[in-house]
Amino acid sequence: MRIETASPRWSIPALSDVPATVRRNVLLLAAGMAALYGMVELAAAVATLTFVSAGGSRGLAGLAPALFLASAALAALPAGRWMDRSGRAPILRLGFATGIGGSLAAAVGSFSSSLALVVLGFVLVGASTGTVMLSRAAAADMYPADRSHQGIALVLFGAVFGALLGPVVFTPLVASGELQGSSLGAAWLAAAGFMVVGLALAASIRPDPQQIARDISAAPVAAPATEPAPLGTLVRRPGISAALLGAIASWAAMVALMTLVGSAMVQHGHDKSAVFPVLGAHFVGMFGLFVLVGPAIDRIGRRRALGAGLVVLAASAVALAGTLDSVVLTAVVLFGVGLGWSLAYVSATTGLAESAGAAERGRLLGFADLLSGLAGAGLTVAAGIALDAEGIAVVAGGAAALTLLAALLITSRPPRAA
Repeated sequence: MRIETASPRWSIPALSDVPATVRRNVLLLAAGMAALYGMVELAAAVATLTFVSAGGSRGLAGLAPALFLASAALAALPAGRWMDRSGRAPILRLGFATGIGGSLAAAVGSFSSSLALVVLGFVLVGASTGTVMLSRAAAADMYPADRSHQGIALVLFGAVFGALLGPVVFTPLVASGELQGSSLGAAWLAAAGFMVVGLALAASIRPDPQQIARDISAAPVAAPATEPAPLGTLVRRPGISAALLGAIASWAAMVALMTLVGSAMVQHGHDKSAVFPVLGAHFVGMFGLFVLVGPAIDRIGRRRALGAGLVVLAASAVALAGTLDSVVLTAVVLFGVGLGWSLAYVSATTGLAESAGAAERGRLLGFADLLSGLAGAGLTVAAGIALDAEGIAVVAGGAAALTLLAALLITSRPPRAA
């Protein structure tokens, strides 16, 4: 199978100029991302509330998102390695199945006030997210290297539909009165339903995207396809350090702001149900403009796009400190956080994907997700402590400083590769 590489610079990444098998797989992967982010939106909004409702200490409530983020990070590298050995689709199916188990455990734990089951559910839901997010590797597999960002953007764009659907499903379940085990448990059961849909979609993927990558005769590989390079060799390739730094900084800052905005809004007197539309706006910023992010990267170059995304994220973080009195303004600022992240994330992911062959891509992206997720979990715990002690201004300032420093380091160093 040969896919032509010519494409207009500012065209929206299209499905019309690729084989039918690629179109079908891309649409299935995108729909799977929608299912995943329907569940992720719930986890971001009520993980802390579920933890406390099941008997966890309010002082340790910041551990709830940290469990989710850390387990996602720790699952990413082994999932990437298994993907390189066994193909993309089987591991994606395993990821969705794990999400079903985790959502059901969180639901039963909510109904029975079992903190142990809630914690188990968070760990499994996090592992599911870390695994399914590697759909990026499958997306990159099906396009030539110079168009891999288009495939990645198209698949990630699917998440916006989950972000939009999530509030419709979950808000009625948690909007009435004080959030207790019954309403939280019902919401987690709905999350399990999203994961069932995702499993059905992943089961329909064929042929495996990794096989498509092997069939694309024009796809360049950075190492011999018959002998995948060790991870230590992969991370020393030109451009990898900048891509890793951008991925880590953008992810850590974004998730710290995303997971704590709900608590900050409640502190400012807003109703808990107001968190869902704000997170919906954030997820639209993260994924809603992905079809334009690819052409933007074509236009200004991957390194500049990475730096620009980090700067937008930093500016939005600073603005957050002054907008929490208004739900609408908070939603606008969180949209900006998501938009800055999307530009940085696709740029960083593309740099990593283009530097690896079909038998290396999963582990390299998994390694990036491991570092990003652990940084995000650590920053979220620290930011939660800072939010309780000093307020949102300190959290926003720390996120802005991290992303601006990363942008400076990335753009000030001359690229080692074109």
